[in-house]
Amino acid sequence: MSRRIIVDIISCLFIILFLYTGIYKILDYVHFFWALSKSPLLAHTYLLVGYTLPPIEVAVGLALLIPFFKEKPTFRKYGLYASAVLMTIFTVYIGYMLAFREDRPCTCGGIISQMNWHQHFYFNSLFTGLAILAIILNKKETRLQNNNMSMA
Repeated sequence: MSRRIIVDIISCLFIILFLYTGIYKILDYVHFFWALSKSPLLAHTYLLVGYTLPPIEVAVGLALLIPFFKEKPTFRKYGLYASAVLMTIFTVYIGYMLAFREDRPCTCGGIISQMNWHQHFYFNSLFTGLAILAIILNKKETRLQNNNMSMA
């Protein structure tokens, strides 16, 4: 399987994940804000997180979607980096909650909210790894394309 196809597949997974979770949080904002306000780590900043996180998730999903329709490699690069950053933050948050907190309100929506905290940690860890893999493969693919263009 080529690097490009692997990066495309991982990008599609993130498009689905971020558009789904971002839009779900926007549509179910009452529950999302309530759960954020109950979080021991986010209670003081729940309004900031609540108003910024869903649009960021949607923006990242769109940044990864646009290159499928228009040649915008920078969008994909930034979308992959943003995916890695978001997933790392989410994974660290869940790891902290598992290690140090008994009170764990779920701020996730839809299907993902059906996971327990340990499953969610493994899911996020897997997606963090996929983001890093996609960044590495995308860099190699971009270098290969640039080398082929300079030889032509």
